[in-house]
Amino acid sequence: MAATIVETNTKPFNRVQVDPITLDIVENALRNARTEMDAVLFRTAMSPGIREQHDAFPMIANQEGKMVVGQFGSFLYGFINGYDGTIEDGDIFITNDPYSCNGAVSHLNDWLLMMPIFHEGKLVSWAAMFGHMTDVGGKVPGSLPTDAKMIFEEGIIIPPTKIYRKGQLADEILNILLHNTRMPEWNKSDFFAIIAALRLAERRVRENIDRFGADYYISAMWDMLDRNRAAMSAIIQMIIPEAVDGKKASFEDWIDDDGMGNGPYKIACSLHREGEIAYFDFSESDPQSFSSINFLLNEEMFKMFFGAFTINLFDPQILFNDGFYDLIEVHIPEGCILKPKKPAALSCRTHMLGRIFDLMGGLLGQGAPDALNAAGFSDSPHFMYSGFNTQGEWYQLFQIGFGGVPGRPAGDGPDGHSMWPAFTNVPNEFLEAYFPLRIREYATIPDSGGAGLHRGGNGIVIAYEMMEKGEISIHDDRWLTYPWGVNGGEPGMRSTKRLVRKTGEEENIPSKCDRVAVEPGDMLYFNTWGGGGWGDPLARDAELVAMDVKRGLVTPEGARRYGVVIEDGEVDTRATRKLREKMAADQVKPLFNRGFESIEELKGRCKKETGFEPPVAPVFRRFAQAAE
Repeated sequence: MAATIVETNTKPFNRVQVDPITLDIVENALRNARTEMDAVLFRTAMSPGIREQHDAFPMIANQEGKMVVGQFGSFLYGFINGYDGTIEDGDIFITNDPYSCNGAVSHLNDWLLMMPIFHEGKLVSWAAMFGHMTDVGGKVPGSLPTDAKMIFEEGIIIPPTKIYRKGQLADEILNILLHNTRMPEWNKSDFFAIIAALRLAERRVRENIDRFGADYYISAMWDMLDRNRAAMSAIIQMIIPEAVDGKKASFEDWIDDDGMGNGPYKIACSLHREGEIAYFDFSESDPQSFSSINFLLNEEMFKMFFGAFTINLFDPQILFNDGFYDLIEVHIPEGCILKPKKPAALSCRTHMLGRIFDLMGGLLGQGAPDALNAAGFSDSPHFMYSGFNTQGEWYQLFQIGFGGVPGRPAGDGPDGHSMWPAFTNVPNEFLEAYFPLRIREYATIPDSGGAGLHRGGNGIVIAYEMMEKGEISIHDDRWLTYPWGVNGGEPGMRSTKRLVRKTGEEENIPSKCDRVAVEPGDMLYFNTWGGGGWGDPLARDAELVAMDVKRGLVTPEGARRYGVVIEDGEVDTRATRKLREKMAADQVKPLFNRGFESIEELKGRCKKETGFEPPVAPVFRRFAQAAE
């Protein structure tokens, strides 16, 4: 099954030689167009998740659907080869169903819009963008239930559908979609904002073709893809060793729980190279869960993750695109937690999605430990607050939290940062102006970053004071396991959530929960986790530690983790030398410092350290594929 592309011009394109200057002009024109797509979206969307936090991902692809510029590649090629229908000039397609696009989008809140770009009757490019809609129906406000057992509980499911047919909007379809959301005006505004961004990309593509000609434009895109492939081939051969005597690099990490008392859930991957091809195998990962923490990991999407991770680490000047995908082979067994069978729930998939980046960090550095990254803020924790205010009007907030980036070979991890580089914080003034709450504290958490030669970034605390009666929901992780340190670095601090009632009564809140009732005057302390440390903490410059103390990033007590004694704000040189000598005599420098010996040992400490009972080991059962 494959789409039928309707072209009135049957003349084939000619691959021509593009001179370096023209190639640079086309490349930067496409880069600028991708940036303009963001600008149009952020200025016209209404939901804070898109307008303020930039939870949207644009791309421009060649006529085969291979991303040339953007953030998320992979999904267009699968759509073109899986869609059973026609693709014509003026069409725009919409979907949010992970199972209909093999995980190109990973939960129902992401509305993906795809537009073919034609020139003189011939397909020349694609523009696409998806954005997180604040609500798409579902059993809880925000449409991200922590206790869902099937995807049908998470909201309206949109199969790949022509929302524009030959330039004409399908009003009835859009009205059905908007009728199934608690925030129809926001969704409508965000929908048309994405459409405007696609139209902008279309204009820029046609301007390039008008300037250089279709053959030069098409050839320039292929050249950009080829150049990326050559660079990635060199990187892969440099950082990924070939298997020796069948031995491969392997790594594993965990999601702490599923929001229903079970966990941890393991993801594991092995890695080796054969010639210029890198092989990733997730066969040792746990089976899919009955809860909503499953993540439908599209193999092409994983290749995109790998490419973004390695290019930004080794050569950020390379234009990141889909050109290298044939250099990667990915095996994900059907029915595992990374490839669940329909109708498995997916609404808490953000934790597993984020943990993939920690997994890659642990895998890719084993052949070159000096290039290792520690574990960091591998998540996008959600805070949701909703209800009817005293005027009887519905309010609904979706906000993404930030945390500590890991210590790295290049230096300290940034404090209070997003996992996705393009995400930005929602200004507190915006929150207080549009939602019934007050931000009483917004600060980094001292000592939450792991100690190391390069310090892990600190997590942050946001103290929300509720001004109206309502309900809150929370999605987070790393309350049980630690963000691990590397090369002798220490783990970062866990996450915590604490609710202080207006009566003064306090309670710890689980990291995954829905419909927690709140009253005016209640205060939620939303504490995120820090990044792991990189390298020996005793090797960190004592004056740099003192500077961290002055900046409030490390406490005087925390400075002793580095063997540094601070007195009256200054380094006590003699006491520091003695402390470091004593600590060095007992020091062990593991390649990975997870903060525990085994999962069972960690569970034994759980109640004492967190106040919660440890999660119960999951029971896995066979899953049957639902009939289409």
